[in-house]
Amino acid sequence: MTRHAVLYQAAAYCLSYPDDEFFERLPLLRQAAPELREFLDHAAGTPPGDLAAHYVRLFDFKSRHSLYLSWWRDGDTRRRGMALVRFKEVYREHGLEFSGAELPDFLPAVLEFSALAGPVLLREHRSGLELLRIALTDHGTPYAQVLDAVCATLPGPSPKDRAEALALARSGPPREEVGLEPFAVTLTGDRP
Repeated sequence: MTRHAVLYQAAAYCLSYPDDEFFERLPLLRQAAPELREFLDHAAGTPPGDLAAHYVRLFDFKSRHSLYLSWWRDGDTRRRGMALVRFKEVYREHGLEFSGAELPDFLPAVLEFSALAGPVLLREHRSGLELLRIALTDHGTPYAQVLDAVCATLPGPSPKDRAEALALARSGPPREEVGLEPFAVTLTGDRP
């Protein structure tokens, strides 16, 4: 396993909900991924309930800290469905079938995939990763260090990625009002 693959796998554990299994793995994660030492030291020194509460507040209630990569580009639009299909197609192209309880664009799942198959999806969603990294840094959470380490393994953002990230930062992901427009029914004839 390459150095980046080990980091991706460790980062996947760090960005998943901090359950008992996460705390049991801390010594192994510290040994395997020195790039994450700052975050892992924080996690080891934080009561499990406090770290779990911080995780929930940070990732479950704030879309600006979304761990779903397609959200950063497609927001809550119909296009996001096609983006999720793309994730599943990439998994299949590499001989894997996504069957997780989460959506296929969930960053910990993408990181686990990247540990096995390389960072193809991380590169495709580099602008979203950068926005998440910036949002976590601005929030002042130790989780930002995990994104710092992951982003450091990827080639520098291209001008297109940088422009896309800046545009998303200004406007946020796209939104779409989906549903039926109000309509009137016109009855003809003798109907009441």
